[in-house]
Amino acid sequence: MTRRTFLAGLIGVVLGVLAFSAGWLAGRTGIGSAVPLESLDAREHAFVDRMKGVVLDGVFTVDGRTGTPRPDRYEITSVEKVGDDLWRFNARMVHDTTDVTLPFVVPMKWLDDTPVVTLTDYSIPTLGSFTARVFFYSDRYAGTWQHGNEVGGHLYGRITRQETGSRK
Repeated sequence: MTRRTFLAGLIGVVLGVLAFSAGWLAGRTGIGSAVPLESLDAREHAFVDRMKGVVLDGVFTVDGRTGTPRPDRYEITSVEKVGDDLWRFNARMVHDTTDVTLPFVVPMKWLDDTPVVTLTDYSIPTLGSFTARVFFYSDRYAGTWQHGNEVGGHLYGRITRQETGSRK
């Protein structure tokens, strides 16, 4: 085997590993195209329809703090299934001093007809690491959240249709 043949083989292996890694990363993070709508089951299709152009308008609590829960708002443009148990929420999150628009790709499981977001030590760019369990049912959502090891609490609210052109 010549040195040139060896280097060509090595480069081929490295390119193959890089291509595999890029495909795995795209699938794991939900980057890329969504699962075709026609392949969704009835409950998934209903969830996609229900979450199009909505606002999750509610509050969150912080463990150990008394007083009125603080406002929490998520403007959801759309929700797409992007892999096995992975869903992309195209959303704007507004609470306290945070106002960020990102596509959040999160794991979501189904409990019968109820979708439940299941985050465990999930990193959100610019915000940090979160653990949460949030379920959606009818026109309501509720759950628990934890930010790193420092702080956590509950969140809950209503799901309403977003008025066209409104951004608070």
